[in-house]
Amino acid sequence: MNTRSLVLPELLPLLEEIPTVDLSAESLPAFRAGLEQAAGQSFLQAEDYPVTLERLNIPGTENAPPIRLLTVRPRKETTGQRPALLHLHGGGYFAGQPELTTTQLCQFAQELDCVVISPDYRLTPEHPFPAAIEDAYTTLCWITRNADTLGIDAARIGLTGESAGGGLAAGLALLTRDREGPTLLFQNLVYPVLDDRTITGQPDASPVGGEFLWTRASNTFMWKALLNPVAPGSADVSPYAAPARATDLSDLPPVYLCVGALDLFLDEDLTYARRLIHQGISVELEIVPGACHIFDQTDTPVATRAIARRIDAMKRGFGL
Repeated sequence: MNTRSLVLPELLPLLEEIPTVDLSAESLPAFRAGLEQAAGQSFLQAEDYPVTLERLNIPGTENAPPIRLLTVRPRKETTGQRPALLHLHGGGYFAGQPELTTTQLCQFAQELDCVVISPDYRLTPEHPFPAAIEDAYTTLCWITRNADTLGIDAARIGLTGESAGGGLAAGLALLTRDREGPTLLFQNLVYPVLDDRTITGQPDASPVGGEFLWTRASNTFMWKALLNPVAPGSADVSPYAAPARATDLSDLPPVYLCVGALDLFLDEDLTYARRLIHQGISVELEIVPGACHIFDQTDTPVATRAIARRIDAMKRGFGL
């Protein structure tokens, strides 16, 4: 279905600026280069914010290399320990870096008066599952072990991410619960990737989702790269890779979930939200009419409103 008429007029320039491409092994280098350029621009723009940016390396595990982190800290003085926000960037698991949304991370740090920490986790196809989620869990444990040095309250850690980063955050919440790891106050998920089975055919799939920016072909390429050598749709897929596979969603942190009505991930996000609610998890669900994937990465009124609501949800999650 041609859905261009359903897109909010203010988002139409986004479709011209970023033409829709079905990602593949051949187009991946150009996609990575584009995101790297965007990350560099976002990092430079962060100079306008009253925050301190720092890049540092932390030890990996016995079987994994060190992990590079981007940290964002408000410059203003504080008398106590700040909460921490663990952020996981998007990019389809095969591209992107923490600097991709530096300006948003600066806004989070400033308005939440928190320390934002975002790891440069390993990417596919070079490093399939579980590399990324193990890097995320290593980062979370490092934060709690070094909370005093970082000026962080280890009892107040929130979790957020966009797209693949949102799916990674949801998987990390499951993994942390099952390993009895550090306590997380909330999951703040923006159009998260949750279910590999969507590429094998969905009954009653939305006919208006996924025409722009992130297509079914790109999604298929992403899942195959992430799960290799396990086949997407098979019974062997881990719920830590595809959180929708989890049968037990109890005892998870409260969830804020935002997705556009024209996003390919709408159906799996709605299903996940409903299942969370049925298992007693507090869920705040927002569906943005006329919005496609990455709509919030634009300089538009709809993006401004969405980011403000996202920040408001995190403020409540931190008890501010």
